[in-house]
Amino acid sequence: MPSAETLERFIARVEENAHAEAVEEFYAPNASLQENQEAPRVGRDAAVARERAMLAKASSISSTCVRPVFVNGDRVVIRWIFHFEWKDGTATHMEELAYQRWEGERIAEETFFYDPAQRVPVKSKH
Repeated sequence: MPSAETLERFIARVEENAHAEAVEEFYAPNASLQENQEAPRVGRDAAVARERAMLAKASSISSTCVRPVFVNGDRVVIRWIFHFEWKDGTATHMEELAYQRWEGERIAEETFFYDPAQRVPVKSKH
């Protein structure tokens, strides 16, 4: 179960748009990450590489935790809103729930639940 301080530090890192660093600092080495009903991806290093590749395509990012955050023992649910402005002139606005299982102070499993239609970039309004 994460301490309240650890959970707040994790949320702060994501809200700073330090997504890759948040994975490095708060995920277990063999963490499993899953998008909706897709097959899980296993391994922190692969998750960090995926985050860095995604962030390299963005010209700006906004990451917001919508409170309250729900904690029940080693289970945590966080509602996130992300806005990405992509270098190709498109944008993606996503709202999701992240369902996490923590082992101590590290995330061991995380499943993201969202409407997949949100992943389709649209022409940016900026």
